[in-house]
Amino acid sequence: MKKISRNVVFLGIVSGLTDISSEMLYPVLPLFLTRVLAAPMTSVGLIEGVAEATASLFKAASGIWSDRWQRRKPFVVCGYSLSAISKPLLALAGAWPFVLVCRFIDRTGKGIRTSPRDALLAASTEPENWGTAFGFHRAMDTAGAFIGPLLSILLLSLCGLSYRSLFLLATIPAALGVWVLAAQVEDRVVEFSETKPFSLPSFSPELKRFFCIYGLFALGNSSDVFLLLKAAQGGLSPTQVILAYVLYNGVYALTATPAGALADKIGRDKTLAMGLAVFAATYFGFAQIGHGPWFWALFAVYGLYGAAAESSLKAAIAERSAPENRGAIMGLFQGGCGLLALIASVAAGWLWSHVSPQAPFLLGAACAGISALGLLAFP
Repeated sequence: MKKISRNVVFLGIVSGLTDISSEMLYPVLPLFLTRVLAAPMTSVGLIEGVAEATASLFKAASGIWSDRWQRRKPFVVCGYSLSAISKPLLALAGAWPFVLVCRFIDRTGKGIRTSPRDALLAASTEPENWGTAFGFHRAMDTAGAFIGPLLSILLLSLCGLSYRSLFLLATIPAALGVWVLAAQVEDRVVEFSETKPFSLPSFSPELKRFFCIYGLFALGNSSDVFLLLKAAQGGLSPTQVILAYVLYNGVYALTATPAGALADKIGRDKTLAMGLAVFAATYFGFAQIGHGPWFWALFAVYGLYGAAAESSLKAAIAERSAPENRGAIMGLFQGGCGLLALIASVAAGWLWSHVSPQAPFLLGAACAGISALGLLAFP
């Protein structure tokens, strides 16, 4: 089996197309909420927290059921289809609760597809190359996240389209991704032992310790919309905010595959700890600056966090699980992180409004720094 197999390549293409669609909307959605729909900051935090928690809870359920049904691809197709359907619905939004409904549908799709897709990626790759495969997938995914915001700038600033027209056009790459998935990706059948085909996975002490250490980081990892809003508050125009997000995704895309290869070479936990340390430094920087060119540097450095952490995290989970329960373990892990993401994003919105705009970033930096030390001390 090649380091990067045919399945991994096409799953990367699907994720790239879907992220073009999603990231056409993600950096402009907080601006649409606050400037067009006049949503309060606490509502922004609630929407993002509920969205991510929804995704992660469905990751747990779909991971378990894909193990039980011994199939991965049907869950992946269903999940990507739901996300595609949610895009044009945003064009109908007249108040922020409707955006919450749309984000719920979108993140439900993400939750249904993610754990089975990650298990399918692992099943399509040799264990010694998991970091490289997951890194490649993240690179393709983030390449879409690089292209999507650029399309937003083209369509909004140069072509003069409205936010609602943008929401409708974002459906096209998402639908194309579903077609590529259905036509080109092969399923990998999961084979159970004869004795315990439907039992939930047991968690080793090492896995529990890993969950607890990473969970502390997740408790401070609020939605990226707060980074975008902090940049907007610091004087960046809507176009500049989108370009800063493009810079983040560009660095992420370029470094994700090398970061995954590094994780295969020096260890997944060490590479993850490096990523969390970069996160801590970046969030501390966001807490300290109020305006100016430093935002551009911070978004670029933040891309290094994404590459190092995301490329190594899923490989670290895969190596701690068996093939017959890998979907369940990945799903349960991400489900727990999703509940913490809900707490983190709601707390960030409250801290921003009632303490200071710096407070959410200081909390995130502290949680990430402690988790990085924990990974190095208790691997």
